[in-house]
Amino acid sequence: MGCFIKFSSPAILFMFLSLLLIPTSAHVQVNEGGYISAVISKKGLDFFKNYLINQATSSIIPLELPDIEKSKKIPLIGKVHMALSNIIIYSVGIDSSYVETGDTDLLLAVSGATADCGMNWEYSYGSWLLPTISDSGAATVLVEGLEVGLTVSLKEQGGIVKVILVDCGSHVRDISIKVDGGASWLYQALFEAFEGKIKSAVESAVTKKISELITKLDSIFQSLPKQIPVSDIASMNTSFVRSPVLSDSSVEVEINGLFTASSGTSMLNYYHKGFESSASCSSPAKMIGIQLNENVFSSGALVYFNANRLHWIIDDIPEKSVLNTSGWRHIIPQLYTQYPNDGMNLYISVTSPPKIHVSEHDIGGTIDLDMTINVLDSSEVIPVACISLVSLIENLSAAHNIQPFTNFIHFLFDPLTCVYCAS
Repeated sequence: MGCFIKFSSPAILFMFLSLLLIPTSAHVQVNEGGYISAVISKKGLDFFKNYLINQATSSIIPLELPDIEKSKKIPLIGKVHMALSNIIIYSVGIDSSYVETGDTDLLLAVSGATADCGMNWEYSYGSWLLPTISDSGAATVLVEGLEVGLTVSLKEQGGIVKVILVDCGSHVRDISIKVDGGASWLYQALFEAFEGKIKSAVESAVTKKISELITKLDSIFQSLPKQIPVSDIASMNTSFVRSPVLSDSSVEVEINGLFTASSGTSMLNYYHKGFESSASCSSPAKMIGIQLNENVFSSGALVYFNANRLHWIIDDIPEKSVLNTSGWRHIIPQLYTQYPNDGMNLYISVTSPPKIHVSEHDIGGTIDLDMTINVLDSSEVIPVACISLVSLIENLSAAHNIQPFTNFIHFLFDPLTCVYCAS
């Protein structure tokens, strides 16, 4: 038996792919209220860490620092007024970074980073005996040993996750200054006068920019939808049901995940609680593992069933003679005698909400169907037979039997599906 199906729903494709993402030896428990759970593994955390660092670096550069002024007494010269302006960090290099999970917070740290800065300098000095002497030029600064650390907390508030900056700081180990032009004493004077101020300015600017980026990241989380329409009939409830759970090198998040009718009617009371499953696979560790409770599928089936969308008319198949009374003349002669050479169609309807079950290794379901055989006599549709079917679909392992699983999901959720079964 083969089943040919046109698959057009991206939501179902998402659910199918999700089942393939469960990481090695992952154990996920879906608590009351949440039916889709995702575990971000160490590999996934490293990926997001690198992504955030790249985004932060590209958004920081160029970073302008505030002007710095200072007066310093220099032997044989006297009191010199010096100023640095147009101080800009124009490149940053990251040597190493890591991310760690604590009991309630995430720690991200960068160490051994370098930064290249450009700036303008100027100085002036004079006395009542001598005219004012001044000069100006450019200089470059290499910042070495830049370390940055931040701690964030992830809290669920009203169905969304809030990113809270708990702590943020940076430290510069050393700087070196290269002066273009100027007197021979200028380098040492600039270094002694501005070393601490340049370090402080870099640390403050980097810390402030990172704080702004975390605020921006939080606003992105706040804008995530709590409900995503998947068709004109159904939407998926994507609100978070609890704060992310941090464990050793992983983060688990949980959303409601159930389908609801577009009117917003909840199907929550239809489902039992306490579903728990563990899964493992021999493939390399995934960055993200997503587990779907069987009630996610059941909720979608119930929404479409209640909307009276689980029915189909089959009137075009490759074997044309099957849908004509002439093709049945030797099997049911009375049919051909009464309706000679008339067209036929099949009306298939689901008579109760499909029941889907998910075990550790398999996916299956039970679908109650009525199949009505109609004869198309002139402009009249005449039912000549009705067959009640109970379709038992089993052993649809997502890892080993992908095609039957996709066919099964198509059949449940795509109201535009054209189904043809052939021996």
